[in-house]
Amino acid sequence: MKFFHLSDLHFGKQLHGYDLTELHREFINQVAECALAEKPDAILISGDIYDKSVPSASAMTLLDELLVALRGYTVLIIAGNHDSAERLRYGQKFLEENNIYISVMPPQSEDERLKKVTLTDEFGDVNFYLMPFIKPGMVRTFMPDEAGAGEEAVIRKLLSVEKIDKNSRNVILSHQFYVNCGKSPEICDSEQSVAIVGGLDAVDISVLEDFDYAALGHIHGAQKIGRECFRYCGTPIKYSVSEVSHNKSITVVEMNKKGEEPKIRTIPLRYKRDVRKIKGTLKEIIESADEIIRHDYVSITITDEEIPDNVKDILEGYYDNILEIIIDSIRNREIMEEEIPDLKQMTPREAFAAFFNEVAGRNMDDDEIDFLNDILLEIGEVQ
Repeated sequence: MKFFHLSDLHFGKQLHGYDLTELHREFINQVAECALAEKPDAILISGDIYDKSVPSASAMTLLDELLVALRGYTVLIIAGNHDSAERLRYGQKFLEENNIYISVMPPQSEDERLKKVTLTDEFGDVNFYLMPFIKPGMVRTFMPDEAGAGEEAVIRKLLSVEKIDKNSRNVILSHQFYVNCGKSPEICDSEQSVAIVGGLDAVDISVLEDFDYAALGHIHGAQKIGRECFRYCGTPIKYSVSEVSHNKSITVVEMNKKGEEPKIRTIPLRYKRDVRKIKGTLKEIIESADEIIRHDYVSITITDEEIPDNVKDILEGYYDNILEIIIDSIRNREIMEEEIPDLKQMTPREAFAAFFNEVAGRNMDDDEIDFLNDILLEIGEVQ
């Protein structure tokens, strides 16, 4: 049994205001070409199909183009935390008639189970369990104790009532923040708020011990979590400057008979435009603008002590897609250290309070403090 593992497509996402539709279409074309060459039995997409719960028309068009490009293949899709269940499930019955299976919500009653799709090869059945993104509130009505204990307790309970055939090969699609004995996966700046590490949102990977492969989504960098066969495949496109070093790819998994470790390999994804970091003097940065780099998405760090006022205009004459311009000079660092000497020691609340005071010229009032605390609690900065 051979299948592709993809996730976190984030159709509709922008990069510092730049529309990524062109790159998404390049991705769709590459997946279709790889499917034609590899002939997978299934294509798994582990959540965050869209970047927003209310996707744009162009984002929805991209999903349509992807499904058309993969016509004839079995496609398994789960909803991620960015997806809207109502929008992603649109046309679900028709899609299933064309071997496209979508699961957007966890079970909603004690009698309901995870969506399961079974495919067969020469070694027998492979059971694919589709477990979309779960927040405890989604299941509180019929498992209040587990919901109060957090996501790990909820997932353990949901899986405990599944009749998993341990003599068959079993694969799960999931979109949660998994840790391995308290050790978190590597994350980047674009996903700092995906989980409360060590809190109620962290799920130990041991909950998936009955599965032969875990097709995980949620984390942008490809990596294993615990066993080799429990994997985040990462995003297909670089969605932030912090992902510059990532090698984006299609994960290909081949399963033989029960008990044998799956064979896992990757197919690199290549794009006309890359995301790059460039650092140096203004002269060095200008000289670096060759015919390839000048069209990429670039984060520029300038180290000159004296910077012309129109530096952005100057650089736009050499680079088409500037994401940001950072001034990193001795003088600039000294100014920062003088004005905000204790910045590194500040908590997120203190840092924002200092920023607010600097911009607004006053301290936050009680309502603003409460609003800030709600945001920090939501992203896991306070307990």
